[in-house]
Parts: sequence; C-alpha cells; structure tokens
Amino acid sequence: MKPKVYLETTVISYLVGRLSRDLIIAAHQELTREWWESRSNKFAPFVSYLVIQELSQGDRQIARDRLQRIEKIPVLGINEKVPVLAQRLIDKKIVPRKSVEDALHIAIATVHGMDFLVTWNCKHIANAEMRHKISMVCFDQGYEPPVICTPEELMGE
Repeated sequence: MKPKVYLETTVISYLVGRLSRDLIIAAHQELTREWWESRSNKFAPFVSYLVIQELSQGDRQIARDRLQRIEKIPVLGINEKVPVLAQRLIDKKIVPRKSVEDALHIAIATVHGMDFLVTWNCKHIANAEMRHKISMVCFDQGYEPPVICTPEELMGE
C-alpha cells in the first residue's frame, strides 16, 4: 500500500504557477515539478475541499489549470473532528488565529490519517520549530500526526 500524502495548496500552486522571478520560489517550483514527475506516483495523493477552494482563487486560467491538475485526486471532507483539532492548534498558539486555514490543513491531514502532509508553507506548517508542537497537540487529542514536509524532503534516495 502506498503512503498517503495530503497535498496542501502551495504544492499545486507551485506545480502549475508561472515561473517566479524570486529565486527561492523558482527553485521550489522546479523541485515541485521534479517531485511530481519522478516521485508522486510512489504515494497515494489526497486533497481537501479547502485546497479546492484556495486553488479556485486568483487568475481564472491559472485557477482552472490548478483544478484540472487535481481533478482525479480523492478529496477529503471536513468532518466534525477537523475544526476541533484546528481550534486546539490555534488555542495553543501554535498556529496564529489569522491563519485558520493552515490549522485546518494540519487537522484535515491528521484526522484523515495521512502519512505525510506536503507543503511549501514553511511559516506555519512545515516549520522545524513548530513540528514538535503540532505533533504534541495531535497526540494529546488522540491522533498520530502526519510527517510534515516539503516535496524536496520526499525526493527519495
């Protein structure tokens, strides 16, 4: 059975978006494309309705391209457990109140038992200083947290 991976919005945005002039973002875009082409088939991908909502925003053509890229990927719902865990992450000040979507991404991946949460959001999600705190809240709530990482960290050997 393939490991289950939750693809947070930034991964698809970097995969489909126009090449950035920012060198770091451009490198992340290239790494994402490389991961998608060479490694994504090693995983069972999932997105959520929140990802679909976020990908639908902005330039219409790019939004359409982003949504087309994920049209065959299973979609995880937001059940009654997701907002409870997300609120706990906010109450513990692990995720800022203004970034509720980030808390929801973590909660969706956790509640649905994903093995990995893949993101380029290194401010509130794939943040080395936050990973332990996120894991502790998940464990305290009775969940096994996913491994939170960037596509670069899932490049294999």
